[in-house]
Amino acid sequence: MAGKLMLCDCAGSQKMDREQISRSCELVCSRVHTALCTHELEAAAEAMEQGDQLVIACGQETAVFVDLAAELGEERPGFVDLRDRAGWSAEGQDATPKMAALAAEATLPIPVTPGVDVVSEGTCCIIGPGSVAFGLAEQLSQTLAVTVLVTDRSEPMDRSYDVVRANLRSVSGALGGFVLRLDQVEQLEPGGRRAFGWTEPRDGATSRCDILIDVAGDTPFVTAPEKREGYLRADPRDAVAVANLAFDAAQLVGTFEKPLYVRVDESLCAHSRAEQIGCTNCLDACPTGAITPAGDHITIDPMVCAGCGACAALCPSTAITYEDPPVSALLSRMHILARTYRSAGGSNPRLLVHDSHGAHMIRLAARFGQGLPANVIPLELNTISGFGHAEMLAGLAHGFARVDVLLAPRTERDALDRELVLAEAIAGKTAFGLIDETDPDAFSDLLYTQAVPKPLSNPVLPLGNRRQITRLAAQALNPESTAPLPLPENSPYGAVSVNLDSCTLCLSCVSLCPSGALMDNPDKPQLNFQQDACLQCGMCSTICPEDAITLVPQLDLSDAALSQQVLNEEEPFACVECGAAFGVKSAIERIMEKLSGSHPMFATSEQARLIQMCDDCRVNAQFHSQDNPFQAAPKPRVVTTEDYFSKRKDH
Repeated sequence: MAGKLMLCDCAGSQKMDREQISRSCELVCSRVHTALCTHELEAAAEAMEQGDQLVIACGQETAVFVDLAAELGEERPGFVDLRDRAGWSAEGQDATPKMAALAAEATLPIPVTPGVDVVSEGTCCIIGPGSVAFGLAEQLSQTLAVTVLVTDRSEPMDRSYDVVRANLRSVSGALGGFVLRLDQVEQLEPGGRRAFGWTEPRDGATSRCDILIDVAGDTPFVTAPEKREGYLRADPRDAVAVANLAFDAAQLVGTFEKPLYVRVDESLCAHSRAEQIGCTNCLDACPTGAITPAGDHITIDPMVCAGCGACAALCPSTAITYEDPPVSALLSRMHILARTYRSAGGSNPRLLVHDSHGAHMIRLAARFGQGLPANVIPLELNTISGFGHAEMLAGLAHGFARVDVLLAPRTERDALDRELVLAEAIAGKTAFGLIDETDPDAFSDLLYTQAVPKPLSNPVLPLGNRRQITRLAAQALNPESTAPLPLPENSPYGAVSVNLDSCTLCLSCVSLCPSGALMDNPDKPQLNFQQDACLQCGMCSTICPEDAITLVPQLDLSDAALSQQVLNEEEPFACVECGAAFGVKSAIERIMEKLSGSHPMFATSEQARLIQMCDDCRVNAQFHSQDNPFQAAPKPRVVTTEDYFSKRKDH
């Protein structure tokens, strides 16, 4: 916990109850200042010099306090914006419970996102027509090592940079590691008079660069170009935008830390087995193309990944986990917000999840409108695309009456739309919403007129991975449920239905099931199933030779879903020779009916009897049969030394 919270009512523009905030969030609070960033700045300096872990309740003037800490040689303080998010709201509302909740959340430790160093040495490739690319290259050639891939027949007049002509086949990689594959490559020959010469075109060339500048004015060379670090693009007809590229490119030299947004556990991945494709959720959702198949599992290029989190939200097996922040840290924030709000006397809290764009919307609504309602608690994330059904349900389980996600203009919506439908199927349609509104006043009005259902009377604390969180939250939200909850198609939870008339217990489905939800019994012909482990990947229904398996999307909240259930079983067949059990009785009888006396290999009763034998007895019977397929000529007698002596005596 932080040592001290410094309060300021921003020139008396908001009401702050110091005693209630301190008591509810368990923090030592300063007196309520009025102009902490100006006339009372000395009070902030004194608090910094005392060496306390300091949190300042100001979001607007953070630069003032950061500069002050640097001047004093003290540690940078923490900050929490209580004014825009709570204090500046419609008249007559008590924002103290929300202030206490936001202050308590600000004291939580921030987990460090793992990262890796990316080195850019300034090797730059510019792609575009000579009329634009050459001028840009001249600007950058003093600071970067520039090569121009000219897309027309223009020729340079400056030799401070390299020039090639080529057809760009593909681009991969990101800042510090772009790989360009080229065909019809022509290199400039600098010697000679008049026009430059060019080499003969060659295919199959590969080039590498740290920074890629695209002024070709055509389709981007990479997917989601705005998310690809090191890839700079502008319309060649926009002179200002092209000029800005020179400034941006010059800043991309050095060593940068690249966050490792997601972690992959390949052993849990349900992408494929035995060349049978199962789950492709992450491959379909990734906007940057960072995810590619790698055998039975997928792999994620951390240099291309932009950290939207959609893959983790959609992964049915939790093979992909998000690390910025991890789900455990997000649940901790929800828990402290809801708990502190209730302890401060608040009721019917609503959770508003947003990103930096949403934070700007909230500030505008507070300064020029009526701000947020007193029971709407904002939760800012770096990205909201990965806020999936598990997190939505966890919000309700923690005691929030409603969970809304405020979209930004560039939010990747596909995963959110799909996850919202799943969350609504489990907890109802009145508890969630995606707010697609860019006008601050309209956004604020929507929240004030929104219907608010009752929250859980006894909140719970869901823990574990996303599947476990969903189950625990769903049980708390559906206490009276006795039947499985029906879910939409392609949900990651469900059962399998087996057609007993078609199933032959070949157990092909068991061998391919990536999660072990389908199991056999080594002692007898039996197909078992554990519903809680089923990912609904569909590999079992795909591989079944009899088309006997159908997926049933549902969420069974009973304890029966955690144990094995028998889907199909039959009596084993007893070997006619040794009596050992083998195979399935109905299958052996069916084979006998179809082959005995009609197939050339089983024309006689003795041959047909082989079908009714176990593997060992069948091999033994065939070995001793008159037409033994394994029979060969007798082995020659081993020649000994005595044989050679006998031959000499004979001669």
